[in-house]
Order: sequence, then C-alpha cells, then structure tokens
Amino acid sequence: MAVLPARVLFGAAYYHEYQPYERLKTDLDLMADAGFTVIRVGESVWSTWEPENGRFDLDWLQPVLDGAHERGISVILGTPTYAVPPWLARQYPEITGERCTGQRIGWGARQEVDFTHPAFRFHAERIIRKILAKYATHPAVIGFQVDNEPGLELLHNHGVFQRFVDHLRAEYGEVENLNRAWGLVYWSHRLSTWADLWTPDGNAQPQYDVAWRAFQAKQTTEFIAWQADIVREFARPDQFVTTCISYTRPAVEDDELTDALDVATGNPYYDMQDGLALPDTHGDQVEQKWKTSGVWALYQTADWMFSSRQAPFLVTETNASSIGTHWDNRPAFDGQWRQAAWALVARGARMIEYWHWHTLHFGAETYWGGILPHSGRPGRTYRELARLGAEFDAAGELVAGLEPDADLTLLYSTPSKWLMQKYPPIAAPDGGPDPAAYHRIFDPFYRGAFDSGRQARIVHARQLHDPRGEREGVAPEAAAQRHPVLVVPGFYLADDTTLDWLAQYAQAGGHLVLGPRTGYADQEARARHEPAPGRLVTAAGVTYDEFSNLSRDIPVHTSVGSPLSLPANATATRWVEALNVIDADVLAEYDHPHFGRWPAVTTRRHGAGRVTYVGTVPGRGLAQALAAWLAPNPRSGWKGLPATVTATTGTAPDGRRVHIVHNWSWLPTTAKVPARLSDALDGASIPAGAALNLGAWDVRVLFTG
Repeated sequence: MAVLPARVLFGAAYYHEYQPYERLKTDLDLMADAGFTVIRVGESVWSTWEPENGRFDLDWLQPVLDGAHERGISVILGTPTYAVPPWLARQYPEITGERCTGQRIGWGARQEVDFTHPAFRFHAERIIRKILAKYATHPAVIGFQVDNEPGLELLHNHGVFQRFVDHLRAEYGEVENLNRAWGLVYWSHRLSTWADLWTPDGNAQPQYDVAWRAFQAKQTTEFIAWQADIVREFARPDQFVTTCISYTRPAVEDDELTDALDVATGNPYYDMQDGLALPDTHGDQVEQKWKTSGVWALYQTADWMFSSRQAPFLVTETNASSIGTHWDNRPAFDGQWRQAAWALVARGARMIEYWHWHTLHFGAETYWGGILPHSGRPGRTYRELARLGAEFDAAGELVAGLEPDADLTLLYSTPSKWLMQKYPPIAAPDGGPDPAAYHRIFDPFYRGAFDSGRQARIVHARQLHDPRGEREGVAPEAAAQRHPVLVVPGFYLADDTTLDWLAQYAQAGGHLVLGPRTGYADQEARARHEPAPGRLVTAAGVTYDEFSNLSRDIPVHTSVGSPLSLPANATATRWVEALNVIDADVLAEYDHPHFGRWPAVTTRRHGAGRVTYVGTVPGRGLAQALAAWLAPNPRSGWKGLPATVTATTGTAPDGRRVHIVHNWSWLPTTAKVPARLSDALDGASIPAGAALNLGAWDVRVLFTG
C-alpha cells in the first residue's frame, strides 16, 4: 500500500539538465538549507532520455538521485510522455494530434500528439520501462508522476473518431437507439448506418457534444491508467503513483481520472500581490482558468483538488515567483508565499512543491520565475520559502493530511460544465456566449460561503450517486449526516435516479439548496418534458416554465416574516427563473416591476429535511447572506473577524483540531481567539478570548488537544 510521509512534503521541480553550467552540489545544498524534503525530476525530457530511436541515455539522473538521497531529500520521478522528441515526430508523422479533422497541431510546443496511437504507445511504454527498470528501486524515489497535466487537447484524429463510433455502438446498440436518444430527427440528422455519423468539427447538436466531451475525457483517463499500470509493475508497495492535473484542461474529468491513482495531485497557480488582498475588490467577470484571482478562488481550487478523491492531495506545481507570460511579472509581496502555502495545507494539501527551482535561461517559459533568479543566486524568494520550510518542519505531522471542515457542500457536475462551454445559458459582457457560464452559476455560491466565513466542500455528482453503478454511491441518510447542507447550482445534465436521490437526501434530513438550471435536462442534455425543476417539484414546492437572462443586476429584499436577513446590496444577477409557488415559503423577492411578481428564494420542509430554491445567480451580498442563513453556526468557532482575516479549520489525523488564521492585508490586525490554543510554530499557549496578533500578510498555525 502506497505510503505518504507523516509531514507536509516541501520542495520544487528540479531540472539539473536545464542548468547552463554544472551546479548540482550547490543546488542540492541550497535545497537542504531551505528545508526541502522533495523534488520532482525527469518528466520533461524524453529526448534526453532517448536522443535517437532505440538509443538510451539513462545515467545522467543518477547523481541527482544520489545527491538528493545523501541530503535526505525524497524524489518523485516523472514519466516523460507529454513532450515528444523530434525523431519520433519525424519517423511517425501520423501520431501528430489534430485539433480539427485533418488539421494537424504544429510541432514546437508540447502535447501535440495523439496519445492513443499505437506507434506512440509502443515508444512511450518502452521509455517508461527503461527509466523505471533503472530507477524505481532507488531509495530516494518515493513516488511516480505519470505524464504531466494531461487533457490539453480534444483530439480529432481518424483513429480517435473511429473509436468514438465504436464506443457509441457499444453504448446504444442499434443506430436507431442513437437517433432517438440524440433527437436526430432534428434538422434531418437521422442516421441510417453508423457510417453516417459526421465528425465533430461542425457539430451543432448538444447531445453529440456531451457524448464527444465525455469520450475525450475517457481517453485521458484510460491513458493515465495505462501508464499507472506499467509503473506499478516496477514500484515498491510503499511508493505512490499520481499525475499532476491542471483542473481546467478540456479533456479532464478529475474524479474519474484519479480512480486509477493513489493520490490526487494538482497545480494551483494564482494571482499574487493585490490578487491576494482582502477585502476582495475583484469583479466576478474574471474567468478563473489555469490560474485564479482572489483569495476565495485559491481556496476553491484547493477544495476542488480535495474533491477528486475526497481525500488529501499533493501540490506538484505552484507559484515560485512571477508566472505565465513575459509581460506579466508580479512576484509575491513578503509573506504571501507563506499565506498561499498554508491556505492549501489548511484545505488538505500534503505537499507544496514549486515550479520550479531555477528560472530558465531559454524556452517559452524564460520569465516563469523559479525559486532562484536567472543569476542562480538565492534572493528574496529563496529566503521567504526557506522560512516556510522551517515552519513545515516545526509543524511536523500535525498538519499532514488535514481533513478540512465544511459548513456547506457544493455538488459539481463536469458534464454540465462541458455542455455550457459550448451552449452557455449566460452571455459574456460583450453580449456573446460566455464559455465560463457553468462557473458563473457555481462560483457565486462558493464565494458567498467564503465571504460569510463559512467553509465549503466540493463533491462530484457521481461520488454521491452513480446511475451506472460503476462506483459505490452514498446512501441519502449517510449523506444527510456528512453533508447537512448540499448546494446544487447549475446541475443541468441530471439523470432521473440522481434527481430522485437528491429528493431522498432532503427527505432523510439534509438541507438541499437548488440553484439555477438544476434538473432542467436529462443525462443526454434533452430538455425535460415535465415541469421544472425536473422530478423535484414536489420536494421544492415550486415550479417554473419561464426564465430570463438579466441585462443588469436587480435588487432583492426579504419577504415579510422571512428568517433570511439581507444586506442593502443584495442583488440577483444574470438569470431569473420565474418560480410559481405551490407549497413553499418565500424568503426573498425581486425589486422590479416585472420580475417582482415571482419570488427569488423559497424554502420548504420536506420529510425530515428542507429544500430551498434559489431562482437566480446571487450577487455577492445575497450569496453571503444565504450562506450565513444556511450554516448559522460555522464550525471554525471564530466570530467577529476583521474583513482582512480568514480562519480555516480542520482535523489532524490524530484528532487534534487545527486553526490556520490569515491576515490578507498590509495592515496589522487582531482576532479574538475562540478557545485555548497552542501555536504549532513557536509552542506558545494562547488563552481563550485573547487577542491574536497578525502582522501584514501574516498567518498563524494553531491547534487544540
């Protein structure tokens, strides 16, 4: 059984082969002095491992592993399959990936390959086996990363498409079954034979798009599982297998992808400097892509990584300095590296690894800053991270594998996100379609929880109930105990049995919160012919058949006698569902001459639980008030916090309660301690009710028990 060390691993990706001159001993000594416990190596240089077809050079890594082991630094060894050597591309041009049918991806970047092609698989397996046969047993190696940030492309190659057709044939049997399921009578798309299926390039049918995106994600999942199986032939029982995930890649379904791995691993990149300031003045039009903006989005990324396996995770890459483009250089303010790292640990990170050790002197990422600058001399970044390394050492096993607290749980639907990327219900600011529509609906509910001081957990729909029975679901009664408040916004693609499960969850005592577009379509993206919300009308006590986009925000006020307290800035944004009350209490209403006839928020007892319906995308004031009402007694126990302060709590593996308190501001402040706590970094005892001093961009790590 794979075993993770009983402390937070701390280190960086290290590419000795990229250094412009020999400095291995210097680098490793600096790492040891900074408290490094792990490095990641080897995943980016297939052409170094195998300079020509069948000629292997494997010895260059030996001194790196030996030197790391001598200094007590562990190693994660990567397989180099995401960056194909030129000789392979030259000798097998047919492996080139296609973004559109017949239109090949140009060479010169990375991940330009059809990783399903037999020629690629042959050579990929050969190099994996060569590397693992030599180094898997090295005492420094504690785990393996297969590939790197998979799922970058939606592959349109002929072989991929033919496998897609075979997949549909196995799924639907007769072609007439597909005609009915996809509604191909529309626009004369009925198939008479499987050979009639058109390639996806010009497709405009939503049902096709849903199936195509799911199939693409399955190819990525199968590819990673294939590599993991090869690696396990060489791995010791105590070594783990993982891959690093960039969570917004188009061909990734993270809860499925990680099934074949021992631990989930992700790459959270984030805006530094003012991007980490509270109060947060960032608007909600910022699309969170491969990097995030805002403290709330950093926390959401961490909770997303935890959600992949509903377990602690590893961070394989995160900001060492400036990230991204040559024209956007914004390294952290003093203290912000500590803050971001401890925020990730607070939500379950068992490793913080930076990309990367030294800033590159060549290549597309010349100005993607490492821990060391181009001069190779330790500077401010190194000093700041060395402090963090000492803190992880002081905290020890207390913070390794925290089970983060959650006041609310949000249900996430990757298939619904895929559909809304191509067929969004929400417009962008310029009036065109907004491919971030799913997150425009989902994120405000998460952000409302964060703004109210509540902690949230994310759970994938199939982790609660899998209609195909491919994984064990959760009984509604157990879910009501573990997730007492379950928020379900934007769950557009929803099969009958999952919607019935949601109703049973509320019946069993859970508080089900339904948001816009939930249950409107079935698993094939067909609009339901029953009243909306599909199969949940009785439980919710409301229905609707009319909905509208909003061109501007609408003020919202509480109804007479409502227990929901709203601030003056409470608004509805982007979307309104015209709710007709059957048997529910109205909590909030719109201030508008037309939309005011319908309620904005309703609630109803259902069995031992409750169903609340939010018929709009809540603005920040409304979302914060909703979260406070849904979870009136946050588990953290911290009250009256300044606007710049967050308190994140969780349970250590040994049962101790951990409190990680941040001040996201230049201004020093204090927070009132809710219970007697001990400082994990300096051993000081802090009595209940005492003022906890927080400096500029500061973080304190505390515990009870």
